Amino acid sequence: MSTPEITTLARTYLSESPVPALALTIGAYLFACWLHARCRNHPFANPVAIAVTMLIVVLKLTHIDYRVCFAQAQFIHFLLGPAIVALAVPLYRQIHKLRSACFPLLCGLLAGSSVAVLSAVAIALLFHCQATTVVSLAPKSVTAAIAMLISIRVGGIPSLTAAIVIATGITGAVISTLMLGLVGVRRDDARGFAIGVASHGIGTARAFQISEEAGAFAGLGMAMNGIVSAVVLPFVLPALIAMLGRLMT
Repeated sequence: MSTPEITTLARTYLSESPVPALALTIGAYLFACWLHARCRNHPFANPVAIAVTMLIVVLKLTHIDYRVCFAQAQFIHFLLGPAIVALAVPLYRQIHKLRSACFPLLCGLLAGSSVAVLSAVAIALLFHCQATTVVSLAPKSVTAAIAMLISIRVGGIPSLTAAIVIATGITGAVISTLMLGLVGVRRDDARGFAIGVASHGIGTARAFQISEEAGAFAGLGMAMNGIVSAVVLPFVLPALIAMLGRLMT
């Protein structure tokens, strides 16, 4: 059987059954986790980055449309919701610390969320990106489900937003502990909250590798940033882009 025939057969089988897509996705992630453990949990061996790279290579080699693969593996996407809700458990266990740190957390949220949006918009404007690209990049530090809805609301490109959100999460998960260590942030609650605000779900997964406390605060940061961004960003973003555009001209 020739290579084109094998590719056609694989695409047909994939489109008719969810089993190959689920097996491919889960298998890639399990292998990435194994490799991550073999590398002694080094942040540069991030399992999400490895799994994503493997899936891209396989889909490119087999000429399988990503949309077909995603449609057949939607059960995994569905589990994202329960997984986020499950973050309430470690949050509840850290509730005594959360209550005593309300004001510092709000200040950290304001600083982290503002810098994330300002930096994305400023860099995009600096490179003379189109308006649709600028607004698509703005919610890069918000969890993907919320970020894509914000992108639609402000006239962005949801697929571009999803890509930049994933890239932001992977980058944050890889370099966050190194960067926080360089600036002297040692407390797990502060480290976790900063990672969650900047790098949403992928960063939160990395924070849980630090400690349960870091993971709980990362989940809180992710949730708070998502809520605030969903409410505020659609109203503030047009004025922000106009102001930065005037300053850069």
